[in-house]
Amino acid sequence: KGSIFDPESGAAKPEGPRAFITGWPVWHSRSPLIHSAWLKEQGLAGSYVRKGVPPEEIGEFLETLGDQGFVGGNVTIPHKVAAFRAVGRRDGEAEAIGAVNTLWFENGELVGGNTDAYGFAANLDERLSGWADAQTAVVLGAGGAARAVVHALLSRGVKRVEIVNRTQSKAEDLAERFDRLFAGRIAGHGEEARDELLARADLLVNTAAIPEKDPDDETPDWFPVPLPDLSALPDHAMVTDIVYTPLMTPTLKAAEARGLRFADGLGMLIHQAVPGFERWFGARPTVSATLRERLVADLDSGM
Repeated sequence: KGSIFDPESGAAKPEGPRAFITGWPVWHSRSPLIHSAWLKEQGLAGSYVRKGVPPEEIGEFLETLGDQGFVGGNVTIPHKVAAFRAVGRRDGEAEAIGAVNTLWFENGELVGGNTDAYGFAANLDERLSGWADAQTAVVLGAGGAARAVVHALLSRGVKRVEIVNRTQSKAEDLAERFDRLFAGRIAGHGEEARDELLARADLLVNTAAIPEKDPDDETPDWFPVPLPDLSALPDHAMVTDIVYTPLMTPTLKAAEARGLRFADGLGMLIHQAVPGFERWFGARPTVSATLRERLVADLDSGM
């Protein structure tokens, strides 16, 4: 840890701590860009690399992290639950959410944490002031990403969270999971309840991925994706989407058309990386406008 140059000799120090991100696939991850920028900005020795690991090999990969010379790393789809099971100990956020996205060692023991809820909240703190004062939040989608969002909303004091999902049982299962910690403040619903719930929402959070085009759909690729109907939302409602490719999702475009305040999901990606960087490289990085601009340019390039 520390500067990459020796203060006396001026020579470069050894490579420093090594961290990674693993998933399958993982080539599209922007995390290396984030961490490399922070390492350079702070003059720290270290590296952060992509490690694509298929599901059948993730157990062995996690068991041998120390032997591979890693001090820790990030875990993304589809390995977050496998990482949850593999670690010797978990922090409170990982236990509540049921998934691990950040790994590090303490006294030789592999520890797992989850920084997604932190990243979600920190992004809204920066870009959507007053979000935590919402009386009612509606969350669209009940997948793994929704767990972190729900945890953040309830932990920061949102009075009521309503989950809407195409498969109602998944929404109800997710609500039941958090009702144990936040009794009476959460419920799950099917799509038929969507507009009724939106009518009393102060905050709308989309966690559902943009559906891929049906191979039999003859609509040209350039044809715009239809915007969701947000007409039921009150004029004071705020909107956010954790999806960041594209940066302006259909949900955010619909919010913009309504004149509602909104925040994109790119900041969540950046902010969730902060705690891991600090653990691995020993310094807390700054989330800057310059870094965001670099990521936006990278997304626009399609790389």
